[in-house]
Amino acid sequence: MTLLETLARGAGAIAAYAAVGVILMIVGFYVIDWATPGKLSEIIRQERNPNATLLASSALAAVGLIVAASIWASGGRLAEGLAGTAVFGLVGIVVQTVAMLLFDKVVGISVRELVKEPELQPGARVLAVTHVALGLITAVAVI
Repeated sequence: MTLLETLARGAGAIAAYAAVGVILMIVGFYVIDWATPGKLSEIIRQERNPNATLLASSALAAVGLIVAASIWASGGRLAEGLAGTAVFGLVGIVVQTVAMLLFDKVVGISVRELVKEPELQPGARVLAVTHVALGLITAVAVI
């Protein structure tokens, strides 16, 4: 394989993984949107709500960890890696969503209430760390 072919193959793989990663992040964003009252993008952009911003950002970071681990675990097998990335990313999003619902019901930290608060709340910090921790747990499980 020539250098040009190697570079083209590598660039194609990067573009494919990036596309799957972006799709997963958009799905994750809309799942958080579903869990919050109002339109999340407007709450972040117009209201500049720090709680909504932190929760969405941490969820996206968690998805990024899962995508990176899936790429690492693929061992250079592109088709398997892309399929694994999609499946494991979706599992990670589901796990994060279930955790948010459990924290609401069991611990009493409600995403719906947090995004109504104009100041950064301790509960948002707890849920943000939970998002990243679950992303890391999922990522390590993939590896």
